[in-house]
Amino acid sequence: MSHPQDLSLRDQAQSVASGELDATELLEATLSRIEERDGPVNSIVDVFASESARMLAEAPDGPLHGVPIAVKDMFALPWRAPRDGAPRNLEGIGPGESAVYQRLRDAGAVVVAVTNMHEFGAGSTGHVSAYGPCGTPWNPARCAGGSSGGSGAAVAARLVAGAVGTDGGGSIRYPASYCGITGLKLTWGLVPSHGYTHGFASLGAPGPMCRDAADARLLAEALVGRPMEQRRASNLKLGVVRSFWDDVDPEVAERCDSAIERLREGGMEVTEVQLEGLEHVRISTVLRLGLEASPYAKPEIYAEIEEEVSPVGRALSKYLMLAPAVAMARTELVRAQVRRALVRALAEVDVLAWPMTPAPPPPIESPVVQLPSGTHPADYANVHHGGIANLAGVPAMSAPCGFTGDRLPVGLHLVAHWRENERLLDVAELLEQATDRAFVDAAPPLAQKTAA
Repeated sequence: MSHPQDLSLRDQAQSVASGELDATELLEATLSRIEERDGPVNSIVDVFASESARMLAEAPDGPLHGVPIAVKDMFALPWRAPRDGAPRNLEGIGPGESAVYQRLRDAGAVVVAVTNMHEFGAGSTGHVSAYGPCGTPWNPARCAGGSSGGSGAAVAARLVAGAVGTDGGGSIRYPASYCGITGLKLTWGLVPSHGYTHGFASLGAPGPMCRDAADARLLAEALVGRPMEQRRASNLKLGVVRSFWDDVDPEVAERCDSAIERLREGGMEVTEVQLEGLEHVRISTVLRLGLEASPYAKPEIYAEIEEEVSPVGRALSKYLMLAPAVAMARTELVRAQVRRALVRALAEVDVLAWPMTPAPPPPIESPVVQLPSGTHPADYANVHHGGIANLAGVPAMSAPCGFTGDRLPVGLHLVAHWRENERLLDVAELLEQATDRAFVDAAPPLAQKTAA
């Protein structure tokens, strides 16, 4: 058998269930792989061998029985309080049973590690964190993405076969694109929010981060607590939103165009559709993310940790205190406009598509991207592509669709109706078939090392 941690999530689950793989050996192999391999990317910030072993000993039979899963640093565990990528979380959430922990436990999974994340979830790069920056396994000097960069990097580096991320402004999908994996933001409200540091947010939702769509479907089923129907995507209609190609790195544009063509050849009907009212998505997403958090952040906690917060984090907190109340009202108008636009577009097609990130992962030392319009901060460029799904609450995902000449991953963004999480997975699986799984099975150099 291959090294246990090189197996897919579903192969791990099946091998444990059949007795071919001992769950204790799988847990030990996972912990060893993290210790041996994580250093260059810094994706894992905490492991707890005794607690994981205890969870395994008590694990019920379930679809993920004995399978190690990593979770982002935003969920309470019985033995650990979430830190939110900071010295402490600002909401005062302590150790406990978050909904995500309960769903994983009930599926028989073993929480094996906590993953790195952008400080307070306030960035799309992952280069600012109390734990230090997180790099993509394809080139650890480049950003893994934010805010769920640790979850994305851990999966891509084959440290775990599945991880849980959260997405308030693209935070599952950007790391999935930067790390060359599959990341699904579930419909808002589909997973209960207790024990989640941003459970107050109307934009944030958890979701699976895995190598391919079948693994993501299995982990998503555990998170939502029900099966996710599989259907042939060749019967679906794909709507391409060309306005998102207007200011994109040429290599990214070409890889996404190629993916669209592969889906067409795979049987999907492809047409171009328009989305109106996108000009204020970026500012509305950023404002709303910060303003919704303000009433829940405890000033006394912030005062205790302020000197340890990054300069950018301190500046952002002060800026939000100056934002007028009318700003929130205006974001609500933009949200209504975005929802109407999506309803109109998704009445014509089943799934929408455009590039997930407009450029490849930028350097950690200088997280800016080069676009036809010039040089921009990665956050500025990314949120334009990802924020619409958060404002509307619809499911969205990034599916691997190629590599640049520098062997950096590219992701295709897929968006569906509020009820249609499954359809995104169906389309991603069709893309995998149409490309002979070349992108989902590709392993970064870090993951090709033989364990000692």
